[in-house]
Amino acid sequence: MRWSAGATFLTAATAAAVLAGAVVLPAAAAEPDLPVPYGFAPALLQPATSPDADPPGANDWSCEPDAEHPDPVVLVHGLSGAKNTNWQTMSPLLANAGYCVFALTYGVPDGAVYPQDQVGGFTRMEESAEELDAFVDEVLAATGAERVDLVGHSEGTLMPQYWLQFLGGDEVADDYVAVTPLYDGTLADPLPTEALADGLGVREPAEAVVEPLCESCPQFVSGSEYLERMQAEGTLVPGVTYTTVMTRYDQLVVPYTSGYLEGATNIVVQDGCEIDLSDHLSIISTERTGQIVLNALDPDDAVEPPCRPSLPALGNEVLPGVPPR
Repeated sequence: MRWSAGATFLTAATAAAVLAGAVVLPAAAAEPDLPVPYGFAPALLQPATSPDADPPGANDWSCEPDAEHPDPVVLVHGLSGAKNTNWQTMSPLLANAGYCVFALTYGVPDGAVYPQDQVGGFTRMEESAEELDAFVDEVLAATGAERVDLVGHSEGTLMPQYWLQFLGGDEVADDYVAVTPLYDGTLADPLPTEALADGLGVREPAEAVVEPLCESCPQFVSGSEYLERMQAEGTLVPGVTYTTVMTRYDQLVVPYTSGYLEGATNIVVQDGCEIDLSDHLSIISTERTGQIVLNALDPDDAVEPPCRPSLPALGNEVLPGVPPR
């Protein structure tokens, strides 16, 4: 390699300037935002790479909340969901917005092994609430925050009620965004006992064999002892700001208005957006729901949620290129 006199001069001058502190080096490029898939299929297809797999943007235990977003957000999945599959949309969306995001998988039966230990919500909700309580303690200790916000889906709206009402969660919970909530339970059978029993070749009483597979399932049904105890205390917990997010096409929460809560901000995603056909699953992964969640957590910077076509079980991304309206 040959060096010209000019190149030698520039090299020497640059080195001298750096040593003298005269040259300002370009700042490192900012880390790009995490990709946010607005479709439920990517979540279902997301491989569980390990028992501790986290959704993008979640469970950074060194995350320090800032003054703009002082409350860490805890994501609480639904029945047969998990932290990794339930939150492929909301976790990176919230992390990109500047929140410290945390997610747990709860309600995994004792003795479950991989891959069965990748899904949860099956144990009694009282037991799962204890897990949530311990997890929130870890989040508060790691971040130094005084309170947390909750974003729950399906069982993740009902199980935390026990934590809020009976385990002292009301002392540390601030905003609570409940997607497809069922505070009055559901008339749909969360566990099709007879069909499963027939498939297993089990004769009556089917419940004695099938329901132990899902101890929480009978608690979802309208009129259950779990719901009666919760309602006797008053579902709306003082000091917690509730936002409920419902869909008319919810096939598991029947009627979908079971999620309506007096004293909360109640939102039906089809109000003002008839082309949103989100069902119980896909509602958690749409751009419209994502903005509703962001608005609920930070109402001072709220913007109009976009209206895009959304299909049951799929969400937005099956229709690429369709602009919001």
